[in-house]
Amino acid sequence: MKAKTPKESLTILTDMVLPGETNALNNLFGGEILARMDRACSISAQRHSRRIVVTASVNHVGFTKAVPVGSVVTVESKVSRAFSSSMEIYVDVWIEDRESRERTKVNEGIYTFVAVDRTGSPVKVPPIQPETELEKERFEGALRRKQLSLLLAGKIKASDATELKALFS
Repeated sequence: MKAKTPKESLTILTDMVLPGETNALNNLFGGEILARMDRACSISAQRHSRRIVVTASVNHVGFTKAVPVGSVVTVESKVSRAFSSSMEIYVDVWIEDRESRERTKVNEGIYTFVAVDRTGSPVKVPPIQPETELEKERFEGALRRKQLSLLLAGKIKASDATELKALFS
């Protein structure tokens, strides 16, 4: 299977925060941000695999700044690493200043999706060939993040988490 670059899966969703999507402080509900992130990541995984994809896990979400009503929100995602049938997708969330159009990162997350056939059985996906320094950094970290998730879920033994052990050697 021919390798693909992360930019081939790039997905950008831009929308405005409406009053019905906010909490009592007039900031975007966290669940609404998560839903937008999940949709973008799903599209990125589909673009990479050209298959039906399902969310396997939300590995990390970091909320760093509130998103006020009326904000223009941009969600950007792309595949950071592909394994056998699973893909790690890194997603960044930005808001835009109305006047200067300067962007501020307000959230990030790491999702895992699995490509499946029409019966729901996992299928192989193409590998990723990172190009930029950030893509290479995220690619390298993906195996450690996967091993940590598997270790915490009890699916591998600590002795098998070779990438994690290497951090402490």
